[in-house]
Amino acid sequence: MRTVRGLWGASHPGPTLVVTALAFALGVATALEPWRLALLGVAVFTGQLSVGISNDVLDAARDRAVGRTDKPLARGDVAVGLAWTAALVLLVLALLLSAPLGWRLLAAHALALGSAWAYNAGLKSTPWSIVPFLVSFGLFPSLATLAASDPAFAAWWAWIAGAALGAAVHLTNVLPDLDDDARTGVRGLPHRLGPRVSAGVAALAVVAGAVAVLLGAAGGNLGAVSPVSWVFFVAVVVLAIVTAWRAVRRPPTRALFRLVMLAALLLAAQLVASGTALVA
Repeated sequence: MRTVRGLWGASHPGPTLVVTALAFALGVATALEPWRLALLGVAVFTGQLSVGISNDVLDAARDRAVGRTDKPLARGDVAVGLAWTAALVLLVLALLLSAPLGWRLLAAHALALGSAWAYNAGLKSTPWSIVPFLVSFGLFPSLATLAASDPAFAAWWAWIAGAALGAAVHLTNVLPDLDDDARTGVRGLPHRLGPRVSAGVAALAVVAGAVAVLLGAAGGNLGAVSPVSWVFFVAVVVLAIVTAWRAVRRPPTRALFRLVMLAALLLAAQLVASGTALVA
């Protein structure tokens, strides 16, 4: 049980569960059949477990160097070799679970996971660290639409919303770890921009995603926007303002990341409210 708890802790359970919930919400928005919806959710969940564990495996030495006692691998709760095996098995399992949903979904999910693994493997330490988030999250709405019996890519505005969300998540996720990262040689885009600029750009990205969903789902006609969509849009904007305010007035903490993840759930709800308009 200690090993299982350690692997779960190394999987970044919060983001893993949020991303899985997003996939499920988008599947509901595209009216997937129950078995397709369930299979998509399990495939995404398994893939995210592989991404999270691989991240902690690759960072284990750095985490030990800076005394990250919150990391199971750095504490020695799980052997690095075992964690590597678990990450690879979960990656293969995620792709196997994707296959019954069609080759298009399989290819898209493989690209999204490959992009995330590339970040873990080294892109995180470059000025291009944001690219995997733009790719993986930009593709993310299409995982639901490609899982349908009549597969199609998501609408353009869903791509923009996903990429904007990915940018916001990346720019805020690393903020509490900037000092530790600097000590171990990790210097991605947020490190170069600094905490306040990163948080400000993240807030703007969230608003851009909300605007894309609001206008795109209504075909550019604000009069056709439903009251529910307006409620979600306003909520996302308020969260963005709070995020920007905290970035300016207080030191960066995990609270900024949690605010963006909450905005992600609201964006998902906004996408759900858009219904079949999600399909290109």
